[in-house]
Amino acid sequence: MPRIRGTSSDFLNTEEGDDDLEVFDQCPNNYQEHHHFDNLDEASSATPGNNKEVQGQSLLDPCIDQQPQVTDNISLNDNNEDVASHSLTYSQSPIPPPIIIVDGLRLFSPRQGNTHRASDLLIAVSANAKVNRNKIIEVAVDSMEELTRMALVGEPLWKFDKKRNAEVLNDIEYMREYGHIHATLMEIMRMVEVGEPQSLPNLDSSSESSIESEYKPTLLPKEAGQESLYSEASRDSAYFKMSASSFVELLMDLKQWSSLFSNIVSRAMVLGVLSSSGFQRNYDGTIQVMTAEFHASTPFIPHRESYFARYCKQLNHEMWGVVDVSLENLFPYPSTVFRRRPSGCLIKDMPNGCSKVIWVEHVQVDSNLVPYIFKPVVTSGFVFGARRWIDTVVRQCERFEALITPSTPNANGVFIPQPGRTSLLKLSERMMRSFFADVGGGTLNNWTSLPLSCAEGIKVMAKNSMDDPGKPPGTTLVFATSLGLSAPPKKLFNFLRQGDSRPKWDILSHGLSVNEVAYIHNGRDPLNRVSIMQVNASQNRVHMLYLQESRTDNTGSYVVYAPVEVSAMSMVFNGGNPDYVHILPSGFAILPDTDINQMNGETAGCGSLLTVAFHVVDRASTLDFIPLSSVNTIYHVITDTAMSIKAAVMSNNL
Repeated sequence: MPRIRGTSSDFLNTEEGDDDLEVFDQCPNNYQEHHHFDNLDEASSATPGNNKEVQGQSLLDPCIDQQPQVTDNISLNDNNEDVASHSLTYSQSPIPPPIIIVDGLRLFSPRQGNTHRASDLLIAVSANAKVNRNKIIEVAVDSMEELTRMALVGEPLWKFDKKRNAEVLNDIEYMREYGHIHATLMEIMRMVEVGEPQSLPNLDSSSESSIESEYKPTLLPKEAGQESLYSEASRDSAYFKMSASSFVELLMDLKQWSSLFSNIVSRAMVLGVLSSSGFQRNYDGTIQVMTAEFHASTPFIPHRESYFARYCKQLNHEMWGVVDVSLENLFPYPSTVFRRRPSGCLIKDMPNGCSKVIWVEHVQVDSNLVPYIFKPVVTSGFVFGARRWIDTVVRQCERFEALITPSTPNANGVFIPQPGRTSLLKLSERMMRSFFADVGGGTLNNWTSLPLSCAEGIKVMAKNSMDDPGKPPGTTLVFATSLGLSAPPKKLFNFLRQGDSRPKWDILSHGLSVNEVAYIHNGRDPLNRVSIMQVNASQNRVHMLYLQESRTDNTGSYVVYAPVEVSAMSMVFNGGNPDYVHILPSGFAILPDTDINQMNGETAGCGSLLTVAFHVVDRASTLDFIPLSSVNTIYHVITDTAMSIKAAVMSNNL
């Protein structure tokens, strides 16, 4: 990408094809997606937190504690290339990196596609067998009745927990009402009725007892052929501007559903339709057999996979219901570590053109593989609960409002024309979907730990984007880590999103000025915005342009960015087609380190769980092998970034 001479307003007002931006220098071709790696030694020595002791638990703490002084350089190729396409070329320094177990990283992770296709086919065939078809329909109808009651009734099925400031499911009442009763629990219920101690015994002697009771959900009894699963149940509601029928169509259309909930759904497929109304866009009575994976924005939280039936029914003239229920009780071969009890939503049309949605999430899951720093927010139901689904819908409705809102000059005095506003929001939406897909723990992501003696907490995978017109061609590397910090999530979010803070954690922005030259609000919270960030090498020199989206709600926060060529940004800014703009998103996902329901929904008193992820092009790597030079570069880039953020937290320099 060429460096340019001019001010921030120059490129914003340039029509596509104009030559107003004078090239005074040529950047090396490795001017990569997330960072322009000129000299890592210089950048590392300038990092605020380098060689300082930092606090906070982390999945890569052993690496940070043992990291030697960084004096390595990254050399770049000399030919020109777009901003999203630099490679990782590493030249070793006299001071060695941490001990390397191998001379490179060979990626022999099994491809999951064939396994899934075989299992999907087996389910599809089995579901259409007459005996199974009738069973599935019966289960779906019963599940709709259960969901309706779960969504509408209060006590004793749901109890209000003052400590958590939230509703919690009364598991004993649930098992009594819906027949999921074990002989041991029958005795417990008798004890409750006669006023004896009500604490639930541990029905699985092999389970750990070290998890704090306030985070430990109910342990359901073993069923034949399955391990003990924990129960997570939550209920939430909200209003949004969409008709009930439109929202039903969104839920029943696989492409729309997967796109809307890309932060939750990593993979989904309809395996068969057992029942339908026979009319287009009328989903009353439709039953779909589906498979889906649910993920969080970190490779360290295991994904959840299920085969389930989805049933849609119009309950009355103004209310619809859509329910999912696992089919594991009918088919022995799907996963037994995650089961979806009747879950879904009721949607009611309101007189003012809005809809009210009541969402219920009720699952059984084995959480033994969840890392300790994520255990509280996962086992409490915070990460995969009803509020996350609800907030995603609300945020998408706000995003649509932003799309149709007339353009006005922002606080910087920059006017973004309406076509440019639409194109920028579409490009940012694609960037966010790509980030969610890249950083999650689904089976499509073959994560591997770095082959360093102390880098088990750094994950990496290789991808190939040859067939994606929106990404630079060739092999790309995604690498990520997660760490715990003492800073409150909102404070950390503000630090990472602001331009004047970027030189404190971005080793390549050190000593440079970073400004937000234009932005679009895409939510009621003014912090939810799509920004054009400009890194200036000097007063009249633009060093780099980033498209950045900052997003925050009750369930988490994100700061995601991708460098974009000046010519491409100018084209999009003026309403051009964003589909072919090359972007590889990097960024941050932030969760509270505890269930904020226990803190009246406030995050000021809790710490943060930060996931750091980068996505870069690397010509030296293939889908099956990452050379040692690239492994070393990955290690230094991600540990330097984590150390810089930790140092800012420790010094209260947020």
